[in-house]
Amino acid sequence: MYSMGGAKAAANKREGLFALHPLWLVCTSVVRIGSIGLTRYVRVVSEPPIMGPGGDEALVGEEVPRDWTPQEKALHEAKVKAKAKHRIRRTSSRDSAREPDISECPMEPLSPRGKVNDKKSRMGKGRGLPKKGGAGGKGVWGAPGQVYGDQELDARDPNYDESDQGDTVYQKVVPELDEMGLQKNVKPMVQEYFEHGDTGEVIALLKELNLGTKSPGVARVAVSLSLEGKASHRELTSRLLSDLVGKVLNPEDIARAFDLILTDLPDLILDTPEAPQMLGQFIARAVADHALPLNFLDRYKGRVDCEHARAALDRAAVLLRIKREIIRLDNVWGVGGGQRPVKHLIKEMNLLLQEFMLSGQVEEAERCLRDLEVPHFHHEVVYEAVVMVLEGCAEGRVIMAVRLLKALWESGLITLDQMNRGFQRVYEELPDLSLDVPLAHVVLEKLIDLCYQEGVITQQLRDQCPSRGRKRFVSEGDGGRIKQ
Repeated sequence: MYSMGGAKAAANKREGLFALHPLWLVCTSVVRIGSIGLTRYVRVVSEPPIMGPGGDEALVGEEVPRDWTPQEKALHEAKVKAKAKHRIRRTSSRDSAREPDISECPMEPLSPRGKVNDKKSRMGKGRGLPKKGGAGGKGVWGAPGQVYGDQELDARDPNYDESDQGDTVYQKVVPELDEMGLQKNVKPMVQEYFEHGDTGEVIALLKELNLGTKSPGVARVAVSLSLEGKASHRELTSRLLSDLVGKVLNPEDIARAFDLILTDLPDLILDTPEAPQMLGQFIARAVADHALPLNFLDRYKGRVDCEHARAALDRAAVLLRIKREIIRLDNVWGVGGGQRPVKHLIKEMNLLLQEFMLSGQVEEAERCLRDLEVPHFHHEVVYEAVVMVLEGCAEGRVIMAVRLLKALWESGLITLDQMNRGFQRVYEELPDLSLDVPLAHVVLEKLIDLCYQEGVITQQLRDQCPSRGRKRFVSEGDGGRIKQ
């Protein structure tokens, strides 16, 4: 502890040093409130070095000896460095990355007033990004974050509950058809279509299949089956190809199907000798219905080596060159089939009967009736034949009508039910026919007797034939009474 004289001397000495070095002094005022009163102290933060003997540095506030020995000088420098390192450790973490410089005079941290609007973290953590995403402020939670949807829990999660996941929905996956699957699914479908003739049902069934690259196979199977069937089947197939375009198939799929059929013609001829002509009609009808591209025939010009394929393409080219006023391609398969209008079928049957009355060829009449393919409508032939005989009132027509009905009965084209129904229709309309043909009853009775003798009708049907008795009127006498 210093004596009073020594304290004054030290104070004078320190004041003298402060006067010599005014720029090296950084001090702060500290106010202390205690029981002894208000006292002001001066705390020296950094003191300027004091030149010792020989130009050595010394700190203010330390006893500086007059003569420095090498050992004392080294010990003093070590103490100074230790104090500097201790002071650096207590500085802000932002300055921790900077290499300490002992010779640099530590400065007082900047005033916090300069960092009022600084949104960077002052905790020495993070990447130096602004707080709250740059959207900070009073009463603000920060920038809007990412909104996540409902996430499916992992089955191995401890919080996973299978009952909370709802009903399990399985998606139906239809595998692509191969060649065997195509034949197995499409062939029965087309055969059933030949019975009902509903293209909408076929389209709905085909949409349930995954055709993939086998799309041309649908048209190929349909055309191949119709070549072995009847004319009505080929007509239905042409309609099906026209309706499939744009819904299940496209024109290029149809073209690819006909390419494959042209390649298979040598094998198809073995079962169907008329296959080239039929295939040519299919191609012409498909082009007219816009199911095939218009340039389909141009693709084969000068490139066909197969004789049968050339015949099919020539047939199609001839049909397409014919004017529409002469022939209609929608009748390329004939006029038969249950899909035709009733008036159209009646017209064809009348033409059939008129041709028979002129030529007398029973075989041709049978062929035409068979091509119509309407066995459920054969009663119309019987009705039209009887009416034609009644309107003609000729002996020759009665004999030819009996001959035709007998041939159709024996060949099985007209069944007993169709024969009875045709004659019963004539019985019902006989009063109206008698207005135009007064001798209708007489001619009908003669026709019925001949048919019964030839075994065309039964005795029961003959007995049902209406007969009209002759009535005597008042003008004929007998006292003005009507004879019954």
